Order: sequence, then structure tokens, then C-alpha cells
Amino acid sequence: MGATVQISPLESPVAVVEHDAGMPHRSRLSILLLDLPPEHHAAGSAFWAAATGRPARPDPTDEHWASLGSFADGFHVEIQRTGAGTPPRWHVDVETDDVPAEVARLETLGATRHRDMGSFWQMLDPAGLVFCVVGIQTGEEFDRHAVTWP
Repeated sequence: MGATVQISPLESPVAVVEHDAGMPHRSRLSILLLDLPPEHHAAGSAFWAAATGRPARPDPTDEHWASLGSFADGFHVEIQRTGAGTPPRWHVDVETDDVPAEVARLETLGATRHRDMGSFWQMLDPAGLVFCVVGIQTGEEFDRHAVTWP
């Protein structure tokens, strides 16, 4: 029986994918997120828009998100407004067609589960850096650039 995987909140509506746990899965490093608390959000968004030469385009469906767009090989840079008290930081998203399989694969490499976010996992790499394992967010770019894992 396949595992149900919800796709990340960046795309609307949320899609559900059925995937057989015995089958190979695919993943890729897809998004760099600038996590900015409310007191740093406006200045940080303006800085990174100017630094990259790209406008920070607000997500019309989520006031906490803006996008600087797609860069090399479909790698996206997004700006996320976090809650008060969260320190400014960077984190990356690994997108996959099978969240449970990718979490398990990354655990064998030394990552640990940090927080179950419902449809995705917040994890820590061996050095303690935060990253997320999410469902497919970039559509055709995922299809072109994802790696297949046994």
C-alpha cells in the first residue's frame, strides 16, 4: 500500500501523491528560504531584492511568503516571514515525491527529525542546521533536476 504525501504549502491547492514505499523515489535541493521574523522582514526583503536584482514578489495566497524567483537549474530563493522571536536564518528545502522515504534516506546519512510539520518534516543536519523535507513544489523543474534514489 502506498504512503500518502502532501505537497508543500508553496503550491495551492495541496495535492496528494500515492507512492509505493518499495519503489525508488526522487528528490532535489530546491529552495533556499530566508527566514525573517516580523521586525526584520521588510528590510531583509528589500535588501535581498536589491542584492539579487529581482523583485520580492508577494505570494497572493499567503502574506508570509514572497519569491525572488528561480535561479540556476530551477533553484528558487524565497522569503518567509516567521513568528516573533525566531532568529533570522537561512534554511533549504529538499523536495521529493516521497517525503517518508526521503526522511529515512537522510536519517541514514546522519540527519535527525526535528519537528513534524504535518505535510512535511523539519530536520537537522549533522551540524545542527535546519532544513525541511517537503513535497514537490517546483513542478517541471523537479522533473528535470531531481535525482532518483533506489
